[in-house]
Amino acid sequence: MSTADSTLLRPRLLGRATVNVVVALSVLYTLLPVLWLVLAAGKTRDALFSSDILSFKDFAFGQNLHDLFAMDDGQYGRWYLNSLLYAVLGAAIGALVSVACGYAFDKYRFRHKEKLFGLVLAAVMVPQTVLALPLYLMASGTGLVNTFWAVFIPVLFNPFGVYLGRIFSQGYVPDEVLEAARIDGAGELTTYARVALRMLGPGLVTVFLFQLTAIWNNFFLPMVMLSNQDLYPVSLGLYTWNSSATVTPDYYPVVIMGSLLAVLPLILAFALLQRFWRSGLTAGSVK
Repeated sequence: MSTADSTLLRPRLLGRATVNVVVALSVLYTLLPVLWLVLAAGKTRDALFSSDILSFKDFAFGQNLHDLFAMDDGQYGRWYLNSLLYAVLGAAIGALVSVACGYAFDKYRFRHKEKLFGLVLAAVMVPQTVLALPLYLMASGTGLVNTFWAVFIPVLFNPFGVYLGRIFSQGYVPDEVLEAARIDGAGELTTYARVALRMLGPGLVTVFLFQLTAIWNNFFLPMVMLSNQDLYPVSLGLYTWNSSATVTPDYYPVVIMGSLLAVLPLILAFALLQRFWRSGLTAGSVK
C-alpha cells in the first residue's frame, strides 16, 4: 500500500472508530437506566439504599410484585386498566381520525385547504402543557372535570397525526386507483373504507404507535383534570406514590416495580407492530 493510500485510509478508520464510540455511548446511555430498573425491581427496600443493586442478594421480585397489586387495596391494577383504556382505545380512534383527516387534505379540493393545513402544522408546534389550562376551562364549563372523558376526548385529536396521515396518503394511495373505484360506482365513503384505508394500513399503524406512546406517557393533562384516584393513569398514580415514599419508604419498591410493568405495553406494541412501523416510515421516500 502506498503512502498516499495509507494517508487517506487513516482518517476514514478514525472517523469510523469515532462513530462506533458515539453509538456505543448512546446505547449505554439508553440501556443502563433500563438495566437498573430491571435489577432494582427485584430488590427489597433496604437493598435499594445500599450498593447491592447489581448483586443477587435480597432478591424479592415475587414479593414486590405481590405488594404492588396489594398496595392501597389494589389501586395499581385500576390505574393500569385506566392507562390501557386511555391509550389503546384513544390511540385506535385517534389514528383513524388523523388518517381520515390527512386523506381528506390530500385527495379533496376545498376552500382554504392549504391555509387550514397551515393551522394544523402550527398546532404541531404548540406544547401540550400550554393547552392544559384552556382544556381544563372548557371541561369545567361542560361539567367534564374529574371524569373519564376529560382525559379521553383531548387525546383523540393529534395535529401531528393529521400531518402524517397526509404524507402517507400521498405515498400509498394513487389517484388512479380512487378514480377506478369511482368509475365502478363506489361512493366516497366506500372508496375510502374499502380501498384507501387498506392501502393506508402501514401509515395507520405508525400513527397508532405514536399516539399510543404519547397517551401512555401523558401526565400533565390527567394531573390537571383528575382528582379521583380511581381514574388516574399509571403515570400519575406512580407519581403520587413516589411523592408519598418520602414519608413512607415502603412505597419505593412498589414504585420501581410499577415503573417496570408500565413500560411493558409499549415494548409489546412495538415488537408486534414494528414491521408495519418501519414500512410506514419509508412512505415519504417511496413518494
